[in-house]
Amino acid sequence: MFSEEVELYIEDFKDKLEKVLDGLNNEYGQIKAGRANPRILDRVLVDYYGQKTPLNQMSTISIADARMLTVSLWDISQMKNVTKAIQEANLGLTPSDDGRVIRLVFPALTEDRRRELSKDVSRITENFKVTCRNERRDVLDVFKKMKKDGEISEDEYTGIEKTVQNILDKYMVEIEKMETAKVKDIMEL
Repeated sequence: MFSEEVELYIEDFKDKLEKVLDGLNNEYGQIKAGRANPRILDRVLVDYYGQKTPLNQMSTISIADARMLTVSLWDISQMKNVTKAIQEANLGLTPSDDGRVIRLVFPALTEDRRRELSKDVSRITENFKVTCRNERRDVLDVFKKMKKDGEISEDEYTGIEKTVQNILDKYMVEIEKMETAKVKDIMEL
């Protein structure tokens, strides 16, 4: 349908939007919804023999029940460092350990906190939508330059513009579905 160069730019645009979806999914994983979610610990860095090491690379993190995570360290001597790192990460969780396993209990969310988290989800989602629109603008700028340089015609540009918009619309619908699912997850008791 389009030239090979145009197709490459469109594929690159799709790849960038896929990365935006992955990033959004990652952000949603960091939001506590009152349930035990091991991904909340993804950003916890522990001072492990002078190196900042991700907690998930030095332990096994598992879900004990709906509201509790357990962290089993591979090197028990690091228990104090891990407990300190979890506290410093400001996750709103208080670690407790029995000398072998660290337990993190997720408190039940109040209705106000659920609404606040839902607003955070909406804010995060809007930021990712803006990123998608910026990607659209960037790829269309490339095609406008190609049109100006005579590499593509006005009709081809119009077709490309519609194709790019259709792709963006598809991803926006996916983002909205993700947002709806996350808000529903947060609002469930």
